[in-house]
Amino acid sequence: MAVTMHDVAQRAGVSIKTVSNVVNGYPYIRAATRERVQAAIEDLGYRVNMSARNLRTRRTGLITLAVPELSLPYFAELADSVISAADDAGWTVLIEQTSASRERETDVLSGRRRHLTDGLIFSPLALGPDDIGLFTVDFPLVILGERVFGAPADHVTMNNVEAAKAATLHLASLGRRRIALIGGHEGEQVGSAALRTAGYLEGLAEAGLPHDPALIGEAGLWHRSTGAEAMRRMLDEGVEIDAVFALNDALALGALHALHAHGIDVPGEVALIGFDDVDDAKYAVPALSSVDPGRAQIARTAVELLLERIGATGDPAPFRKVVPDSRLIGRESTGDVVPGQDSRVVGVQPGGTELVQVVGEASGSPHLEQPIS
Repeated sequence: MAVTMHDVAQRAGVSIKTVSNVVNGYPYIRAATRERVQAAIEDLGYRVNMSARNLRTRRTGLITLAVPELSLPYFAELADSVISAADDAGWTVLIEQTSASRERETDVLSGRRRHLTDGLIFSPLALGPDDIGLFTVDFPLVILGERVFGAPADHVTMNNVEAAKAATLHLASLGRRRIALIGGHEGEQVGSAALRTAGYLEGLAEAGLPHDPALIGEAGLWHRSTGAEAMRRMLDEGVEIDAVFALNDALALGALHALHAHGIDVPGEVALIGFDDVDDAKYAVPALSSVDPGRAQIARTAVELLLERIGATGDPAPFRKVVPDSRLIGRESTGDVVPGQDSRVVGVQPGGTELVQVVGEASGSPHLEQPIS
C-alpha cells in the first residue's frame, strides 16, 4: 500500500497541513518540526506525486540557479548547497553558467528558458548598477552577490567590508605590519573586490598601519593562476611582506603556491588568509585560514525567500535584503592552530540589522528574529 501524507503526519505527530507545508517548501516552519517531518518521510519512504502537485499548482517544480563559473570552488559549493536546500523542500534546481558574459546574464533574465522554471536565484557579475532596470521581471527572483543593489527583488549578500576588515585586523593582531592584498581590481566601484579592498583599508587604518599601494596585487579573474601570478609579481619586485589577505580562497591557494616556490615559510615568514572557506582550504599545506561568509546560510535563505515568493498570494511583501553572519576561521596558515588540529573560530561578524518576520507555526502569531541563522 502506498504511503500517504496522512501516514507521515501520524508518524511525525503533526497535522496534514504541516506535512504539506514542508513538502511544498513553505519557509516559515520551525526547524525541529521540519526535521521531524522529513525524518518521517524518509522512514516511511513517502514520495510526492510531482505530476499531481504540478497540475494542481500550475508550477513546474523547478527553480533556476544562475552563477558565473562552476569551476570556481565557491560557486560549485554554493550550487551544491542550493540543490540540497531545494531538495529538502521537494524542488529541483536547474543550473545555468553565465561565464560572466553580459549577453548570457541578460538572457538569464529575459531569455526563452524562463518559462521552464518557477523562479530564479541569480548571481550576476557582468551586469551592474546601470542595468538595474533589467531586474524588473514578472517572475520570482532572488539576487545574490554585490554587483547590483536596490533592484526590485529579494537580495542575499555578504558582509564583505566588515569581514575583510576583521581578516586584516587579525593579521595585524599577530604582529604583522606589511599586509599585502591579492585580488584587487583597480578602479572598481562596485563588487566584491571593491568592498573587500575597502574593508582591508579600514583594517589597516584601525590597526595604525600605513597604506602602501605596492602591497595591493591586482588580479583580474579570481583563479589560482591569477593569485599565483599576482603573488609572484610582488615577490619578484622585492616588495617586503609579512602577511597576505587574498580576496578569495582560489587566489589564496595560488598565492600559497608562489610563496612555496620562493622558499617562503607560511606562516613563519608570511601569514596568509583567504576568503570563502571552501573545502580545499582545510586540505592545503598548511591548512588555509579563511573567512566563512555564511555560504550554507546564503543558499538556504535564498531558496526560502524564492519559494515564499513562488507560493505567495495577494499583495506582494516588501523586498528584503539579508546579510548572514560571517566567521573568521583560523588554521595553520596564520598559526592559529598547530599542524594536526582542525581550526578555531577567531571571530564572528554580525550580518546585518534587518529584522526578518517569521510566522510561528504552532501559534500562527508572527514574531521577529535577528537575521536568519
